[in-house]
Amino acid sequence: MSLATIQPRRILLIKPSALGDVVHTLPILRLLRRRFPVAHIAWLIDPAFANLIEGHPDLNEIIPFRKKHYAQSWRDRAAAADLFSFKGDLRDRRFDLAIDLQGLFRSAWLAFYSGAPVRVGFGNAREMSPFFYTHRVPVRNLEVHAIDRYAALAAALGCAPGPLEFDFATTDADRTQLCRRAENCGLSLDGGGRAVLLPGTNWETKKWPLKHFEALVPMLRDRFGLASIVAGGPDAPAIAGARSLVGQTTLKQLVALLERADVVIANDTGPMHIASALGRPLVSVFGPTNPVRTGPYKRMDSVVRLNVACSPCYSRKCSHQSCLQWLTAEMVCDRVAVALAAGHK
Repeated sequence: MSLATIQPRRILLIKPSALGDVVHTLPILRLLRRRFPVAHIAWLIDPAFANLIEGHPDLNEIIPFRKKHYAQSWRDRAAAADLFSFKGDLRDRRFDLAIDLQGLFRSAWLAFYSGAPVRVGFGNAREMSPFFYTHRVPVRNLEVHAIDRYAALAAALGCAPGPLEFDFATTDADRTQLCRRAENCGLSLDGGGRAVLLPGTNWETKKWPLKHFEALVPMLRDRFGLASIVAGGPDAPAIAGARSLVGQTTLKQLVALLERADVVIANDTGPMHIASALGRPLVSVFGPTNPVRTGPYKRMDSVVRLNVACSPCYSRKCSHQSCLQWLTAEMVCDRVAVALAAGHK
């Protein structure tokens, strides 16, 4: 069976996490909708990220997958019962096509357990996941961006090449709610003159030192007249001298905030990819990871990093963190000047 000729009625898209990966999948959802205009498309996703895609015009259904809860099924009878029920509900949906963009054992097993007769994933996916696929899309070049890999899989499904578009489905109601939340925190989002700082990230080794963020705040004010707002999930740190909306926004409201930013300064983190997709002036700080693979898509001019011998190492532990410790606030501020001069992308 040729993938390019299939006509599925019901499609399961598996990309549970993380936030940046979900953002990278949005253009693929659009390509799938163009290829299969009348198909029912469901997205299996971690509830933590579901808000970003709620109400998306190309999506028919969101299937929440509570990974942390189900992971307790081996020792928790309630979790085991919930997982059993989830598996039955998934199979009862009778999908014709399952697309695994996560490429791990769990996601491939879910594709298999869905009962879809056609299951597609990458030939080099990890944890023996290709074993569960009926069709394996080869990856000929590992040094490409994740979005380009996803687009190659979409092409194998017969999706026509076209613009890769990001639609966050953020509404005017989300924007209004953002302004109300900001007012409750003593912030006004009217007018311009704001930099949004995104210091949070899941890896300790990805974190540009907080002291550098704090040194950057007065530079942004004195050099560019920009007030600083810190945003992100509840684990993001506070930054001295900046107003905070940390943990105060939904993902859609975070999109609305980034829409209003004059410039965004971010670690290698999920919200950075939102800012990049929105075309905002951006400075993205990279250390242990490779921006060619996971950086802001087609925005390499926004990346600031040090050329040290051990980077990228992809390590979650480091005794010296030279790649970020020696990246100064002055260096980042100079890149902010470049981003502001370039304007919108």
